[in-house]
Amino acid sequence: MKNEDFIYLTADEAVKLFVAGEISPVDLMQAIIDRSEIVEPHINAFTECYFDQALKQAREAEKRYQNGSQRPLEGVPLAVKDEFRLKGTRRTSSSLVYKDRVDDETDIIIQRLLDAGAIVHAKTATPEFCLLGSCHSRLWGVTRNPMNLDMTPGGSSGGSGAALAAGTTTIATGTDIGGSIRIPASLCGIVGYKAPYGRNPEIPVFNLDFYSHSGPMARSVTDIAIMQNIISGPDNTDIASLREKLTLDYSPVENLNGWKIAYSKDLDFLDIDADVQRNTDQALEIFKSLGAQVEAIELGWDESIIEAVHHYWAHGWAATIADLLETNRADLTDYTIWFLENALNSTPADYIQSLQTTVEMYNRFGPMMDEYDIFICPTLATSNVPAEFTWPASEVKINGVSKATDEEHWSLTYPFNMLSRCPVMSIPTGLSSNGVATGMQIVSRTFDDQRVFSAALAFEQAFQPPQRILDKRIK
Repeated sequence: MKNEDFIYLTADEAVKLFVAGEISPVDLMQAIIDRSEIVEPHINAFTECYFDQALKQAREAEKRYQNGSQRPLEGVPLAVKDEFRLKGTRRTSSSLVYKDRVDDETDIIIQRLLDAGAIVHAKTATPEFCLLGSCHSRLWGVTRNPMNLDMTPGGSSGGSGAALAAGTTTIATGTDIGGSIRIPASLCGIVGYKAPYGRNPEIPVFNLDFYSHSGPMARSVTDIAIMQNIISGPDNTDIASLREKLTLDYSPVENLNGWKIAYSKDLDFLDIDADVQRNTDQALEIFKSLGAQVEAIELGWDESIIEAVHHYWAHGWAATIADLLETNRADLTDYTIWFLENALNSTPADYIQSLQTTVEMYNRFGPMMDEYDIFICPTLATSNVPAEFTWPASEVKINGVSKATDEEHWSLTYPFNMLSRCPVMSIPTGLSSNGVATGMQIVSRTFDDQRVFSAALAFEQAFQPPQRILDKRIK
């Protein structure tokens, strides 16, 4: 194999090649580093790189394979979102406020991946405090989509998504409080998983925020399952972590005979771009060819859920950093200031109403899922989201018409943070006319992770994705 063939290996493929002695962890890490040096000036996915240390650890991993003491992810390159703690490294949250913050411990899900043999070679960019569905900040600049540099890779885990799409990491991590794993997964043509609340241990106080999730990002469903089996399970620092340890089966799924799939193209209230609709329709035909019955359904949801989600964020996410308006206003981005000032208008009654809205949503969704195995909808309404998209609204093109809109009108992810116990995976469905990927969400009943993975594995095996298209400026 040539070095350029290494960069898009999945973790599962890489480990098998390591075991067979066909390539070594050093070969893969060096290829990843070489690729990073070529494309990073264009995409800006990384905040910090640890290449020398990673190569040293790759040589140690090589020895483990030689003596048979390798671990499940031994020698696999891992990119860590800048929102996670990694002992001895900076965690800036992409903010000038925390540009010099260095952590003295490692977050549990990162530690579990390290204990499984993964090697961190870089941290990845996020918007300030993970506040956008795009990825730019005053501290780190603009992160761009490798498929079209004018477009965003999504956010807030945009650096992780861009790195996976560009071949500058093998696996990555993300966080998701409104779609921050699934948005970049869709726009970057990769796979991202929001596990049910409590499945993966979180860090206080966000472990008590049922919208908040941390999880895996990769280029295959199998890699997501491998990562998920490693990072899930109870941790005694997180009272909300589920006592049950679920082990996912990721063996091939031949068909979905007898399955019933519910489908909504727009969650009943959003405008969907024709490219997204076309690719989703083609995905549904694949599910039918696998033996599943697909039925369009109505959810009874409307734009009131947008107001509800903002009120909920105001009393959790915004409240954790609200004091920065007084202490560090000059260091904040415009979108952070808007988000925090807007949150000040929310009342405790608004918060309670947001919970009531979630109850009403699930009153429709929960009983419906008694009749279906999975629910499918697009991940995003469009792939035409500019790299500089920001709060409260930016120009976004849907069906050829540009209009100023907010993120909640082009994302279909946040309703499933509200319905947080439902597992959700975003998986690629193809490319749009601008060369950027599209994706769909696979949702199942509460805590039924395996059903999502079985459906995704069957689809992935049957789907023939178009060849990855990188911007001509990236050689």
